[in-house]
Amino acid sequence: MKIDSSVAAVVTGAASGLGEATARMLAAQGAKVAVFDMQEEKGKKVAAEIGGVFCKVDVTDEASIDAGLAAARAAHGVERVLVNCAGVAPGRRIISKNRETGALMAHDVAYFARGVAINLTGTFAMIAKCATAMAGLAAVDKDGLRGVIVSTASVAAEDGQIGQACYSASKAGVQGMTLPIARDLAQYGVRVATILPGLFHTPMFDGLPDEARESLAKSVPFPSRLGFPAEYAQLAKSIIENDMLNGVSIRLDGAIRLAPR
Repeated sequence: MKIDSSVAAVVTGAASGLGEATARMLAAQGAKVAVFDMQEEKGKKVAAEIGGVFCKVDVTDEASIDAGLAAARAAHGVERVLVNCAGVAPGRRIISKNRETGALMAHDVAYFARGVAINLTGTFAMIAKCATAMAGLAAVDKDGLRGVIVSTASVAAEDGQIGQACYSASKAGVQGMTLPIARDLAQYGVRVATILPGLFHTPMFDGLPDEARESLAKSVPFPSRLGFPAEYAQLAKSIIENDMLNGVSIRLDGAIRLAPR
């Protein structure tokens, strides 16, 4: 699919990090971009800078998604591109110890469910709603292409670390549903792919000491550094533009394989 002014796009988690870089990339190519995020101040700033529209959306709330999509479509028309970047990185061991009493405590089930609701169920909800709208659009080429959906998993989906049970499970779910959804949506001309980023310099890393960031960077075989959000956006662009990329999950990780801890 050619990215130009005829393309409306929705990017979740677009107020910062990978989503922001993707929203900026799409706008730079001429697309009309809707910035979906919970961070209102940052989201409005990004939208203003790229000539897009900001929609405050909680991907765990169906009514919020519906309202955001209605606003985005009123401004730009039905989206032909969806990039799912909204997510959290929960970390908790299955068994922890109470610092005061020494008692063993089980992983909070509600905490686990919340992570899955954002990372997996939220991604699925966006896909289902956007794909349904895309299916009603006219095809853009002789193959019948109507839309492209790119989701974000993580290398933790395949080699999760200790304390990443929730994160790994939710991201493995995103990866796992990619092929069946691509097969399901093939009849409507909607392509689906997922990116599995490794260690990327996003706001999640900003709170770490310099030494910790340097250590993480050195753990990447090559190039031995944290990935740049623009590199994620570059791969998203390639997926959107290359019509044979469908039903695939692609690691973007500098050859890293996460150690147990």
